[in-house]
Amino acid sequence: MTHAIRIHETGGPEKMVWEEIPLPAPKPGEALVRHKAVGLNFIDVYFRTGLYKAPSLPAIIGMEGAGVVEAVGDGVTDIAPGDRVAYATAPIGAYAEARCIKADRLVKLPGPLSFEQGAAMMLQGMTAAFLVKKCYPVRAGQTVMVHAAAGGVGLIMCQWLKHLGATVIGVVSTEEKAALARAHGAAHVLLTSDDIPARVKEITGGAMLPVVFDSVGRDTFNISLDCLAPFGMMVSYGNASGPVAIPDLGILAAKGSLYVTRPTLATYTAKREDLVSHANDLFEVVSSDAVQIRVNQTFPLRNAADAHRALEARQTTGSTVLLP
Repeated sequence: MTHAIRIHETGGPEKMVWEEIPLPAPKPGEALVRHKAVGLNFIDVYFRTGLYKAPSLPAIIGMEGAGVVEAVGDGVTDIAPGDRVAYATAPIGAYAEARCIKADRLVKLPGPLSFEQGAAMMLQGMTAAFLVKKCYPVRAGQTVMVHAAAGGVGLIMCQWLKHLGATVIGVVSTEEKAALARAHGAAHVLLTSDDIPARVKEITGGAMLPVVFDSVGRDTFNISLDCLAPFGMMVSYGNASGPVAIPDLGILAAKGSLYVTRPTLATYTAKREDLVSHANDLFEVVSSDAVQIRVNQTFPLRNAADAHRALEARQTTGSTVLLP
């Protein structure tokens, strides 16, 4: 037996219940991982509220964790008992003391990195990796915008983009978060209360931006489009303020033959070689200190509801980790 946070119906944080559940042996191709830390991400909120549908109920939510392999099923060769591992891919089920997961979704955690770092950086860090290196390969000298720049993905992206030689315009909700974004590489920081397109026009001398990375969703979608140069790309990768309704595609023509993409980490890491490649890119920049992973909040796993309340109230910065 083990303990996990489960939801029996979708809704608010109070729907998450700490329960004892059976712990099966790993099936062929699986590994049993004893979690040392579990990551907290906004996608967890989406599954809890029902914006994203769990395969069935009751469900254990959570996409990201780090721990030690206790056993492996038949056919597993890349991972062995005793390995320190981390993961950040489907299926959900990370909000547990231990779980079985497909071994090909696990990557070995380098020795210098802690379990808390592993749980804090895999989903957010690999998201940043595919966004800036594959979805829109950012080049030195470009000026780009990052919404929610003081959040977990935002802080990683600000550092990584600066490391790539880009100029980062970060968007945040408070002056406190503005200072945090500047400290992590944002050359310019705008508040959500600003006239953001006007400020971008001023900063860029009227050139506007080749790309905007937007995890906020509904509240910022049109603002992001207005910040783009002709042929620019809007990368909408989150729904923190709610889902984006598909607009009249004519708006993209009217605003300069723009591009819009709605990428997911799952698609970009579906092949194991891509998963390992993105993980190695992440481990490289973290190990070199070009990107520092900030675990600014921790909560006991059994108190995951409190963590969700803090996340939704925008009271968190950087990464948050749940400790079994």
